[in-house]
Amino acid sequence: MKVLYFHQHFSTPRGSVGTRSYEMARRLVKRGHSVTMVCGSYRGGETGLTGGFVSGRRRGVVDGIDVIEFDLAYANADGFIKRTLTFLGFALRSVVIALREPCDVVFATTTPLTAGIPGIFARWLRRKPFVFEVRDLWPELPRAMGVIRNPLVLWAMGVLEWVSYRSATRLIGLSPGIVEGIARRGVGRERIAMVPNGCDLRFFGGDRAPWRPEGVGSGDLLAVFAGTHGIANGLDAVLDAAAVLKKKGRTDIKVLLVGQGKLKPALQKRALEEGLDNVVFHDPVKKGRLADLMASTDVGLQILDNIPAFYDGTSPNKFFDYLSAGLPILVNYPGWLAGVIERNACGFVVPPDDPEAFAAALERAADDRESLKVMGPRARRCAETEFSRDDSADRWVDWVTGAAR
Repeated sequence: MKVLYFHQHFSTPRGSVGTRSYEMARRLVKRGHSVTMVCGSYRGGETGLTGGFVSGRRRGVVDGIDVIEFDLAYANADGFIKRTLTFLGFALRSVVIALREPCDVVFATTTPLTAGIPGIFARWLRRKPFVFEVRDLWPELPRAMGVIRNPLVLWAMGVLEWVSYRSATRLIGLSPGIVEGIARRGVGRERIAMVPNGCDLRFFGGDRAPWRPEGVGSGDLLAVFAGTHGIANGLDAVLDAAAVLKKKGRTDIKVLLVGQGKLKPALQKRALEEGLDNVVFHDPVKKGRLADLMASTDVGLQILDNIPAFYDGTSPNKFFDYLSAGLPILVNYPGWLAGVIERNACGFVVPPDDPEAFAAALERAADDRESLKVMGPRARRCAETEFSRDDSADRWVDWVTGAAR
């Protein structure tokens, strides 16, 4: 079967961003299917193509995947207008591919929401089965975050969401809240499957080369956040907790923020002004280097801004990387991921907007290293039994290819 796969932010493990689409495409290939991946150029991502662009695109085979990459650069730090134009540009170019490229099933994954546009065209103009994967609920999340307030824009996004859901033969949600959100739009449950992000057990297992950045001692408790430094991530909560630890004189606890994003300069400025030398910033690292860092990390930080829509409506890559690495995890908001931590006793759940509780959890971790040695293996067992990428990828392939049957 030939699958035409649209993901604007596709990356191989050579990059420093999520690789879900790469892993799913590779599983399709392993199962005997062919895949054409259509993507843009994402800062931090690596498509695997190195040749020059011709007429705004380049094409080649990467690890068995036929990749079409548009010369459309995107970064999380881009302004709203630039991001919007890039999203629309990708959607329009993708429509041409969707109407011409041979395929048996069309698959599209967000973000952005405009990723569904080529699937809509393929469904109604070519009568191709269309599977739509929803990674975030739009416009629900941007409305809740307050980042989009224009009623006309929100209305247009709501219309696109409704049309995408109704056009799809099948849908995939990455979390319980996303599945519920799709169903609330009138989609039958029999058309929706939940396939959360998975754990790359082989990638994070085995022998690694542990490392720590400058400013973090071998005896320090190291808590790491590895991800986007954006509005949704609410990383001021980390600096708030660091300020509490600084006042208490806990120089043995260090927080490492790895990644990029629109708010990173402001976070660095605040840390400098407040003398938070217990917070260390680091540029994004490729996934292999990240796995080596995880081997010397004590606690993984799963941080989001305190927005109720996030509680059950996200499936962050970093959370599953922490589980794969066998790390105790600190979560600073309630919801389904907090439930995973509590059910498996593999970390700490603290209330949102409570820097004292956040700091106290890190102090408990620093003062009782033996408990971390128990929590870590529990996290790894959770990764193996509940979120193995092998298991989730096979379920995903069955659901996607089943749409064509």
